[in-house]
Amino acid sequence: MRVLLIGAPGSGKGTQGALIAERYRIPHISSGQLLRGHVERGSELGLAVEPYLIRGDLVPDDLILSMITDELAGPGAAGGYVLDGFPRNVTQAEAAEKTAELDDRLDAVLFLDLPPREVLDRLAERSRQSDRPDDRKEATVQHRLRVYEDRTRPLLDHYRRRGMLVPIDAVGSVDEVAARIAAVLDRSDR
Repeated sequence: MRVLLIGAPGSGKGTQGALIAERYRIPHISSGQLLRGHVERGSELGLAVEPYLIRGDLVPDDLILSMITDELAGPGAAGGYVLDGFPRNVTQAEAAEKTAELDDRLDAVLFLDLPPREVLDRLAERSRQSDRPDDRKEATVQHRLRVYEDRTRPLLDHYRRRGMLVPIDAVGSVDEVAARIAAVLDRSDR
């Protein structure tokens, strides 16, 4: 099973991605976790992307595409995956589709739909509990939301036109949202 998660910051992509991975025994590939890992290790990629992460900007397409295609081409993802945080814009989606790593093999593109007020509430709570640099400052959070609206939200139309987008109501408890996702994925898995 190959699943792509799209949603605003704070919509639950990481949480739900981990639950999907566990339920269907596939790896959870989070671009954010991968990037933060590179920053923590001080790798060449980490040094290159850290300023973007601190500002809440998207990492340049070529850097993120290279990292994700390497992950998806690895043996761990051969039996499927749940991918969150990539693609972040239509250019990335189109480039990934051309490499055949994110082509028509996707089983589902799930949009975790959350009203703006709920997004802000969740991000405020996460900022109180998080050590992520992109969650610490209100200005950075607001910038990330603007970037999402301008650059990532157009992905919804991209995948809708391809008949792949499945909106998921992301309001509610973690278990409620997970049940909605499982209902969709269990149908597509048959």
